[in-house]
Amino acid sequence: MNTLLWVVVGALVYTGTAVWLQSRGLIPDSINITGPTTTIHTKRGREFLDRLSAPKRIWRSMANLGVGGTLVIMIGAFATFLLQAVAVVANPPEPTGVNTPQNVLVIPGVNDFLPLTVAAEIVFGLLVGLVVHEGAHGLLCRVEDIEIDSMGVVLLTLLPMGAFVEPDEKSAAEANRGSKTRMYAAGVTANIAVTAVTFLLLFGPVAGAVSVAPGAPVGNTVSGPSGDGVLEPGDRIVELDDQEVTSSDALTETLAEYEDRQVSLTLGDGSVKQLERALQVTAVSPDSPFANVVGGETTITAVDGTPVYTEAGFAESVAEAGVVTIETDSGETARGPIGALVAVSADGPFAAADGPAGEQVVITEIAGTRVVDNQDVRTALDEAAPGEEVSIVAYDAEAVTEGETGPEPTVYQVPLDEQEDGSGAFLGVQIAQGVSGLAINSLGVVTYPAESFLSILSGDVGTSAISGVFLLLLLPFISVVDPSSNFNFAGFVDTNTGFYQVADLGLGLGLGDPAVFILANVLFWTGWVNINLAIFNCIPAFPLDGGRILRTTTEAVVSRLPIDSKSTLTRAVTTSVGLVMLVSLLVVLFGPQVLWTAVESRCWRDQNVSARENTPRLAPRHSARLARGV
Repeated sequence: MNTLLWVVVGALVYTGTAVWLQSRGLIPDSINITGPTTTIHTKRGREFLDRLSAPKRIWRSMANLGVGGTLVIMIGAFATFLLQAVAVVANPPEPTGVNTPQNVLVIPGVNDFLPLTVAAEIVFGLLVGLVVHEGAHGLLCRVEDIEIDSMGVVLLTLLPMGAFVEPDEKSAAEANRGSKTRMYAAGVTANIAVTAVTFLLLFGPVAGAVSVAPGAPVGNTVSGPSGDGVLEPGDRIVELDDQEVTSSDALTETLAEYEDRQVSLTLGDGSVKQLERALQVTAVSPDSPFANVVGGETTITAVDGTPVYTEAGFAESVAEAGVVTIETDSGETARGPIGALVAVSADGPFAAADGPAGEQVVITEIAGTRVVDNQDVRTALDEAAPGEEVSIVAYDAEAVTEGETGPEPTVYQVPLDEQEDGSGAFLGVQIAQGVSGLAINSLGVVTYPAESFLSILSGDVGTSAISGVFLLLLLPFISVVDPSSNFNFAGFVDTNTGFYQVADLGLGLGLGDPAVFILANVLFWTGWVNINLAIFNCIPAFPLDGGRILRTTTEAVVSRLPIDSKSTLTRAVTTSVGLVMLVSLLVVLFGPQVLWTAVESRCWRDQNVSARENTPRLAPRHSARLARGV
């Protein structure tokens, strides 16, 4: 049974047992059980909040700042979800793993992006977030002289799902709008404060004590004649024959010039493995001209009839010809352009020079220099100057032919712009990885981006603090957001801990590698959970804090209008905004899957009609394009 089914079975067993115990009076009155949820009420802690609320002026000043920040996030959340929902309806995107029902739940092991290995850290972060959120509500209740009936937590079986502070209804009704608004915004303010503290600690001493271990980290392997059962995820290549390998880039550079088919690899643990190299495809862009015949576990065996086994041999075989025929281990062949697969931006200099705006092309030559892969494009632009006009030879990315000639290239004259940061020439394209959208490797490995993930964790990404935090929040599912990334980052867990090493934190605590990694994971997930709690609670919909703040602010504005039915107008505004938010959330979360299925069905019917009315080749070609989301 899968994890989700186990969770459902466990919830049913828990519910049955809890209801049976409650029916026999074995559950205290302070605990209320409704289905799989359990609510625990307590009056403890009220005296502590009374003492803590003594400096009321200071707390009110901080709460007023929190109200301002909460309003900004509320407006931003409303606009973001609304615009995103409109975009989904207007142009349904292809569904991703984020859109599946189980990935909406923040349950480790059920959510594909939240592994069980960090369940303890996620639950700890959630507990911290709930305690400080509701504790802040309770504190501001006492600051604003609002009585508290009880406090407590809500559990989904045994997992913390929420917390609450129940103000006295009469006391809350007598409080003015400003007092209630500060109280509602206090939880969000507290979560943001926790996020700031945890991320500052993570960006500073903790991540600063971690460095990338030397060598090429093996994040994954591709089954094939050279990789199956030889290298494994978690291995770290430190030496290739007698040449030292210090990083993934160093491995790529070494392989590009190394012609021997038999190689000896020394790993980080001192073991030595012997490999016979074969040119394996480790990743395929759906827009590659060879995507129809080359899969993610394909081996390229020949180019224009010449056997190839290494990167150096492949580079030599395509050095002169812009269009070649490749043959795979399955016996299939395809003829198409070899170069850098790029998407032409609609507002860039390439498009302005009559380039195919919004289309995918394969660039095979820039300024008279042969382009074979994505790195060649970057090298050519580094050598060019802004304002310089360069000739670009490009092929349509769909230009695959079964004949011996063609397809034909198009030559463009493109005046280059300057990068926004002034770092060099700008062409206006997005570059796919590898050769014509094919990532190839003669060892059958996909290297792990250990250095990139560590730079994000340490805040060393060369952007603003807000952008750095945004990237940090994307790490658990960054492969969905950035298709060029083959991995997600859920912390220092599983095999990736072998790709990092720890220096002394300078705190005199004598912490070893495991302790530092656990501390980094706790800080990461505590900050991640708290900022998400803050943003979620800012959504302007009842019963969230954002919905309550919307009501108090709407009441404040409407009270100044010269109308009689102020309460009716207030209710209309808050209800309308809440419904819009609810619909937008549903569309953003589930719209891609539902709408894409409808579009796919309609396109499939249209394609079948077209196939019957035209040539037989149109149907499979259109079907392949549909599957690639073009």
